[in-house]
Amino acid sequence: MKDIKLTIVSNKNLSNDIYLMRLAGDLSEIKNPGEFINLKLPNYFLRRPFSVFDYTKDYVEIMYKILGHGTKDMTNYNLGDEIDSLIGLGNGFDVNKAKKPLLIAGGIGIAPLYNLAKKFNEKGIKPTLVFGARNEKDLVYPKEFDDLCDVILCTDDGSKGFKGTAVLYLELNKIDFDYYYACGPLRMLEALADYSKNGSLSLEARMGCGFGACMGCSIKTLNGPKRVCKEGPVFEASEVVF
Repeated sequence: MKDIKLTIVSNKNLSNDIYLMRLAGDLSEIKNPGEFINLKLPNYFLRRPFSVFDYTKDYVEIMYKILGHGTKDMTNYNLGDEIDSLIGLGNGFDVNKAKKPLLIAGGIGIAPLYNLAKKFNEKGIKPTLVFGARNEKDLVYPKEFDDLCDVILCTDDGSKGFKGTAVLYLELNKIDFDYYYACGPLRMLEALADYSKNGSLSLEARMGCGFGACMGCSIKTLNGPKRVCKEGPVFEASEVVF
């Protein structure tokens, strides 16, 4: 973990309520896709955790959705503003677990899967991505995903792609994979773990500190309580108790 100042270099609107922010600085502390950073927003007491969307040693990108006053304020930050940031947090995805990876996303859960897809491409592997959302408007993702993955889109209302959830698509269609990586709403992850235990789940939780001190983000696992911020946010599907 490292506490540094990051500088906003871009803050793009991807849809009505979803943005992609790039922050520059020394990001060498980030090691794996699926880690998160914790930002100290001006005028707010608790930091906000955000999944790492993409990163290099010089910048990190986060995808965020307007869900409250803090994320609303973020849309109005100026380029050049500095944000106090904790980086190198959490345990990310292990790309060595799969030779035929399947990526599964629900809504804003697409965020930590972008850099994961890039890492597989660097290994000469093109994953399959099943991305589900409530409707076409919520299927927000940079078009670069189409180059990185074989993309399958699903919507609850059928407005785009398969009509139904991402998990329902998997249940009804044969996909050749040896291990999956998933992020999305808790109900989706629970249904996915019921469908198959052979994968990793990236969980979200309300965090007080973000580095394991307060125990506020603990979840139940077969091996006792674990902290999403410290032992996670990525867990084996076989160990999480929903």
